[in-house]
Amino acid sequence: MSLALSDRRRVGRTALELPIFGFGAAHLGELYQKLTEAQSDATLEAAWDIGVHAYDTAAWYGRGLSEHRLGGFLRTKPRAEFTINTKVGRILTRPADPSTFSTAPWTGGLPFDVVFDYTYDGIMRSYEQLLQRLALNTVDSLTIHDIDTMFHTPEQVAVYMKQLTGGGMKALAELKANGDIKAIGLGNNIPGDLGHKLAEIDVDFAIVAMPYTLLNQTILHTDMQLCLERRVGVIIGAPFASGILVTGSGAGAMYAYGAASPEVQAKVRAIEAVCAAHDVRLPVAALQFPLAHPAVVSIIPGAAGPDEVRQNVAALGVSIPATFWSDLKTQGLLEAGAPVPTP
Repeated sequence: MSLALSDRRRVGRTALELPIFGFGAAHLGELYQKLTEAQSDATLEAAWDIGVHAYDTAAWYGRGLSEHRLGGFLRTKPRAEFTINTKVGRILTRPADPSTFSTAPWTGGLPFDVVFDYTYDGIMRSYEQLLQRLALNTVDSLTIHDIDTMFHTPEQVAVYMKQLTGGGMKALAELKANGDIKAIGLGNNIPGDLGHKLAEIDVDFAIVAMPYTLLNQTILHTDMQLCLERRVGVIIGAPFASGILVTGSGAGAMYAYGAASPEVQAKVRAIEAVCAAHDVRLPVAALQFPLAHPAVVSIIPGAAGPDEVRQNVAALGVSIPATFWSDLKTQGLLEAGAPVPTP
């Protein structure tokens, strides 16, 4: 499978096409470390110069900081030369006590509190706010963000889904029908959760963050297959599994936005051994693997510096021998039926 930065794939049943490689802007919100404005600008400039012109951000990323930084950069670029997706469901508000407010779990970010709201009015207010933070008057798509048990109790999820089906989806459908956006997406963090949501709402794509990576393919025959059958495009939101597939195993390795467990560390060490035997770098395999699935439209790895962007893009052009993938499957480190890149 030959991969090039210029390759584009259609998003579900829409007319929107995306490049196979985009820029995930969570790190601009200071996820694991603080970034100066100069570092943020240099990272975005490196991505633009190398040809990465598709972006994904959210109000949640740095409590508005990621959108501010990304929009401040993109407003200087020709609007027709980039695509941008951001997310709805959170409204940013002034904290009750600004003097004691913490931006946790973000290392830095902006001092705004979050209110979840998936009602008609909530989605529209979220949309109006994000345009102002981005300093842009259009975005290409909107994604329903974080209605799952990573952030809420099951009872809260049920309440928010009622808000969404009772009015929030109407707001998104109106924005799409009016031409304000070209596609509607749904965020997915929890394995097996996507199928339940797709039974209630109709979307054009899903941003699958954790459940489908080189490390975990538990939804291969369920949610991924459903997306393929329903022509729902898949964007892989965390191809590095939030860290460990780029840093490798060891002290400080992150998985699913927390410290990697001993079990995860052990599996990554086993994958690293196969990488070493075939002279394949772990991040290269992690980036190329999900693009082999026919439902996948794009991957959007994050970056906190110019070198990270360049390394990620370079990974697309690296040839990986077929024996690497077959050895992973033989050792039970990769689902037997998982589509893999071909040399």
